[in-house]
Amino acid sequence: MSSKNICPVCGYDKLTEPPYDLLGYPSYEICSCCGFEYGFDDGSEGKTFEVYRAEWISNGYPFYVVSAKPADWGDTEIQNQLKNIEKVNYHPKI
Repeated sequence: MSSKNICPVCGYDKLTEPPYDLLGYPSYEICSCCGFEYGFDDGSEGKTFEVYRAEWISNGYPFYVVSAKPADWGDTEIQNQLKNIEKVNYHPKI
């Protein structure tokens, strides 16, 4: 898994591909953790990473694909993954 496969919203580092390619085009993948769809939520819905993240946090960090959530993960582990956002260097074209 590449370090580029990190969600810029929640820091989840198990995406199947980078959210945006080198030219900034979105993958349209949906993050299994926070549910952000790259290219839709930011493009069609106009939400920034920060706005979506704040909504996700205020809703209690719900895991979008419950079956993908590690069994031993709680709020602390999800909060810790937010640190991965520092590694993100995407430049969406949208």
